[in-house]
Amino acid sequence: MADTATLSFLLLSLAAPLLLLAILLLGSRRNKKRLRLPPSPPSLPVIGHLHLFKKPLHRALASLAAAHGPVLLLRFGSRRVLHVADPAAAEECLGTHDVLFANRPRLPSARHLSNGYTTLGSSSYGPNWRNLRRIATVEVLSAHSVLRSAPARAAEVRDTARRLVLDAHEASDSRPARADVKARAFELALNVAARMIAGKRYYGGGEESESEEAARFREMVREYFAMHGASNLQDFLPVLGMVDFGGAKRRAVRLSRTRNEWAQRLIDEHRAAAADDDEGRRSSRGGRTMVGDLLDMQAADPEAYSDKVIRALCLSILQTGTDTSSSAIEWGMAELINHPAAMAKARAELDKVVGTGRLLEEADLPSLPYLQCIITEILRLHPIGPLLAPHESSADCTVAGYDIPAGTMLLVNVHMMHRDAGIWEEPERFMPERFEGGKGEGKWMLPFGMGRRRCPGEGFAMKVVGLTLGTLMQCFEWSRVGEEAVDMSEGSGLTMPMAVPLEALYWPRAEMASLLRTL
Repeated sequence: MADTATLSFLLLSLAAPLLLLAILLLGSRRNKKRLRLPPSPPSLPVIGHLHLFKKPLHRALASLAAAHGPVLLLRFGSRRVLHVADPAAAEECLGTHDVLFANRPRLPSARHLSNGYTTLGSSSYGPNWRNLRRIATVEVLSAHSVLRSAPARAAEVRDTARRLVLDAHEASDSRPARADVKARAFELALNVAARMIAGKRYYGGGEESESEEAARFREMVREYFAMHGASNLQDFLPVLGMVDFGGAKRRAVRLSRTRNEWAQRLIDEHRAAAADDDEGRRSSRGGRTMVGDLLDMQAADPEAYSDKVIRALCLSILQTGTDTSSSAIEWGMAELINHPAAMAKARAELDKVVGTGRLLEEADLPSLPYLQCIITEILRLHPIGPLLAPHESSADCTVAGYDIPAGTMLLVNVHMMHRDAGIWEEPERFMPERFEGGKGEGKWMLPFGMGRRRCPGEGFAMKVVGLTLGTLMQCFEWSRVGEEAVDMSEGSGLTMPMAVPLEALYWPRAEMASLLRTL
């Protein structure tokens, strides 16, 4: 009897938790049934909708949205993803629910690349992010700081024009010179950012060691953007991460170490210079630098301005600022070369406002409305972040009338919305005139994001792109390498590179000959 009673007690002890679990699961299913989730295309076990995606991802997602609706709930393997391609829903996510979607998803591939999710771009909403954001917006990329670095931008754009002139003179008199526009744009953007941040130049100085360091940094940027984003299979299929499918983890660890060592060298160089000279925080070319200023602040507040914080800001601004600005310049030159009438119209405006006796200056940019229309049209057609950076919801919410569970990754397809025929006339066509006279006001665009996670470097990037495109048109004539139009195919990655790097023919403008000889 005792054994029977004991057995009965054990069975009841086991049955009670099982019964409770069954009740909870049943209740959970009922709750799920009551949720009004966004539509979702048919998916496969384990991989979800991953089999539907081809590169570039923003195009594949646009095709799904066209077939199933602008607000979709997808499964990237084990992860829930909300894809939004509707302006009202996007504003609801990044406006109404700004705080709820202010987190970043902790993708495994980003853990090493972001030093444990502690950089400005990867950190979720909280004290660390607020500190980095404050430093970036108040100390580094404020209107005053950007204005203070104007001489460095002007000098680098002028140097780019000078080197193009020298290369043109070395070319045959009977043929135009040939420019690797992608490479030139990257070199310019890197020099501009590096001078502002650390008082360094990596191109054009003639020093072999700097050229080697520039090549290493360029490879770091290329590999970073190729590995980052929302298209790494190991981020969504944990089993691939366990076996390090494709060696992604090894590459990320190696790249993280290389990037941190590179950034720490910048800090150590400034610290050593400051120890030797009270003016060490000033660059050898004059003017203050971001690293120098932050090291000064570190003395008063070591925690807020630690080396780790300075490294994170250096890498964030140098990598994102360099890649995004150079890509916008490359896309812009490609469109202008394919549309010579637009280039001629912009050049006529430049000649009228600036003339041919001096180079374009940043102070001239507000007086060049057609150039501003060109830049806006470039950002409409070719947003550098076609899906923005991924967001993640921190709590349950409602978007477009649908229930969105906490922990859902958000992808906002600005590329698709910028080409919405319901908003834009002939949306696939490059037509800067659509913005003339305020005609584009009130039409939805989101090239730099929105809300708390909006890009803090927008003002800096617009000045770099405007000054560069304007100077290249003012000083040189440009044409295609062959008879065919420039290939405008899009590559894949977190940012949207051209699939075929832009090369073009150019020659100095006759009207600018006397000025160009003095560069």
